Amino acid sequence: MKKKTRIAALVCAGLSPCVMAQSIEGTVLTQSGKPLVGASVELEGSNIATKTDENGKFVFSNVRQGNNEIHISAEGFSHLHEDVQISGSQSVTRTFTASRSPIEVIDVTASPIHLSSMESAMPVSVLGGERLRRQQSATLGDSLEKLAGVHSSFHAKVASTPVIRGLSGPRVLITQNGLDVSDVSRVGPDHAVAGEAATAQQIEVLRGPSTLFYGSGAIGGVVNIVDTRVPTNGDTQGEWLVEHSSVDDQKLASFNATSGVGSFAFYADGFVRDSNDYEVPVAPELAHDDHHHEDEHEHDETHDESGDFTVGNSSEESNGFTLGTSYLFEQGYVGVSVEQFNREYGIPGHSHGDEEGHDHGHDHGDETEGESGHGGDVFADLEQTRVQLLSEMRFDDSILAGINVRAGFTDYEHAEIEGGVAGTTFENTTYELRLELLHQPFMDFNGGISFHYKNSDVAAEGSEAFTPPSETEMFAVAVMEERHFGDVLLQLGGRIERVTMNADRLLLPMLDAHPHDDEHGDEGHDHDHDHDHDHGGDGSITRTFFADHEFTPVSLSIGAVWDFMPGYNAAVSFSRSQRAPSASELLSFGPHIGTRSYEIGALFALEDHNGESEIGLTDEIIDLETANNIDLTLRKTQEDVGFIFNVFYNEVDNYYYQTNTGLFADDGHNHGGDDGHDHGGHDHGDDGHDDHSGELPVYIFQTDDVVLHGFEAQVAWQVTDEFNATFFSDLVRARLKDGGDLPRTPPVRFGTQFSYENNRISAHLDITRYQSQDKIADFETETDGYTLVDLAVSYDLPVWNNALSVYLNARNLTDTEARVHTSFLKDIAPRPGRNFSIGLKGYF
Repeated sequence: MKKKTRIAALVCAGLSPCVMAQSIEGTVLTQSGKPLVGASVELEGSNIATKTDENGKFVFSNVRQGNNEIHISAEGFSHLHEDVQISGSQSVTRTFTASRSPIEVIDVTASPIHLSSMESAMPVSVLGGERLRRQQSATLGDSLEKLAGVHSSFHAKVASTPVIRGLSGPRVLITQNGLDVSDVSRVGPDHAVAGEAATAQQIEVLRGPSTLFYGSGAIGGVVNIVDTRVPTNGDTQGEWLVEHSSVDDQKLASFNATSGVGSFAFYADGFVRDSNDYEVPVAPELAHDDHHHEDEHEHDETHDESGDFTVGNSSEESNGFTLGTSYLFEQGYVGVSVEQFNREYGIPGHSHGDEEGHDHGHDHGDETEGESGHGGDVFADLEQTRVQLLSEMRFDDSILAGINVRAGFTDYEHAEIEGGVAGTTFENTTYELRLELLHQPFMDFNGGISFHYKNSDVAAEGSEAFTPPSETEMFAVAVMEERHFGDVLLQLGGRIERVTMNADRLLLPMLDAHPHDDEHGDEGHDHDHDHDHDHGGDGSITRTFFADHEFTPVSLSIGAVWDFMPGYNAAVSFSRSQRAPSASELLSFGPHIGTRSYEIGALFALEDHNGESEIGLTDEIIDLETANNIDLTLRKTQEDVGFIFNVFYNEVDNYYYQTNTGLFADDGHNHGGDDGHDHGGHDHGDDGHDDHSGELPVYIFQTDDVVLHGFEAQVAWQVTDEFNATFFSDLVRARLKDGGDLPRTPPVRFGTQFSYENNRISAHLDITRYQSQDKIADFETETDGYTLVDLAVSYDLPVWNNALSVYLNARNLTDTEARVHTSFLKDIAPRPGRNFSIGLKGYF
């Protein structure tokens, strides 16, 4: 019995939950000595939080003895950390002074421990509030592309995904409230993200390896869409918006609302968007003098009634709604939400057969599917149902400080419709569970342990199902800790995973892959291969086999933030992250018209037999991709001028990427009637001749060692209380260690934003310069630079307590031809021309 008593005493001494103090009484002031009203004050590592009153005061009762970390945040001010020492049962009275920040500081929900954009060793950006509403677009990539270090794949405005520091696809994880969106957007750039910015509260971008939080799929970064679909309070509040855009006749309406009764809170949101083909200032098809034909891609560009050019088959319809509820109790909450998301959009450059005279999607909402204005165009019909369970609980008198639970189920289907028939269907069923156990401060460390499970069953069927059905399962354990040593914040983490990938029916077909300068060039493309879901007709399969791979990625990270003088901090972060290759990188074998290529996975190899190219199974070891990354950051967070400078160096071993083989293969369609369509727009430069119509350049996944390095810079100057000027720039160089450049690397970019805000009016002028990109891979072409000018003006109407605003957004004011180097469709789908959007939004 005495032994147990001694053990209990040691536990109390180490975890410090046993002796309680009376209170901490504080006053938060501005630098001018005025009370800071409504500031959020939190006792880190506990469930204790409050807001300051009209005198800037707050009180925390029953505070533990020892060191207590107070965190204070308020809009327009730098976050403030202060240590308060408590001994015995004393009460402590303190005054805190908050400093104004010209750079917006927003807390990040993606981390189980406290994190903000100005206090993390890892570079973080957050897009929220009015800035999110100004920049939101129909796609996630286009909504985020003004953030430093983030670009867009810009797949003709219909399916654009984020590119973070030159990385995208399976290396950038997209989540919603911390759970995988579980679509197929990481398989190909023509697949839209099943997430919506119009109903989001904020979008968080973690640049660089973020595998500790989310797993090996986040080796390049994370984009987390945050909403309140599982409400954490019962306050009645919400917002709504209606908008119309000129460049594509887009109509948008959205809302979200929260309310509550007693201990129950309720949430609802919804949106609807409809747009036609978008206008561009020049002919969409980029002419190449050596192989351009007047009739080439005639159905990929049209003229509207005013004579302007449009990108054919770039219309879209989207709608969705979410219902959520939660039970609120003293220690936290537990809730569930259900979302239905639908999106129908054209796939430019993905058409077959005779399509002259079709309307390319205008007013297609009034027609039946089989008779729609899509005509011979191919369009995607996306449906997703997502269920999420979220819970957070905090404890004061336990070894555990908190328990966070996130669970999700997603049922996704994506059909590509051609001629009214679903030619290819993608399905993804995902189950995911994250359990985070946070401990009480132990030796002044805050943190905990995370358990993470995810199972994804992905299937594709149809003529362009370039990846076979497969199942991927992941289980991981991660530890994250942080501690203040005076002015230095130390952050540590480690994660180990077990990833299994199974595909029980893989086919190795015969493939007639040939260059265009041999005898095949004179024979046209009369190759007897029908690449359906089985990748070949009868007699064309040389081997059937199964794949069963198991990987154990391990990731480690250490970082530190040093507040070396008031208002300044420097950060350094080292990480070693590993990633298991995705199913599409390993198992692909077939035509992918959305990227205008014939894709072959790393499980296969290109062999030369007596001058003939053949595809067989590789003898190479299928291994993990390993990234060794260092980030250096310098920040100034206070006074009238603030800045953030990031420099990064990322060395990736065994990097999986596609390389152009210089060969071509049949796209699997019957081209009895030649449509003159150039299916090989991968910058190979030789596929424009009529006798090669219906052929695609062959790309094969291979591994190599690469280096990515660059910088992000942001400087903000609060000139007056109403006027702010912000300057930014970013650069990434992505190259092979043995020489050469990676394809579709973003160019150097720099720009500025001038903002004016008073009680009723806000105006923002953005000028962004994209330099030309001449650091290109084989078979890739250079891209010219361009400058974009955007303007946003909003006026708060003097009704409903100024909770109603009318706004006008103008993008690409100079109507500039702008082709995106990171886009697979840069030669046929430039950015939209001059666009005016007018809207009305309200808050309650």
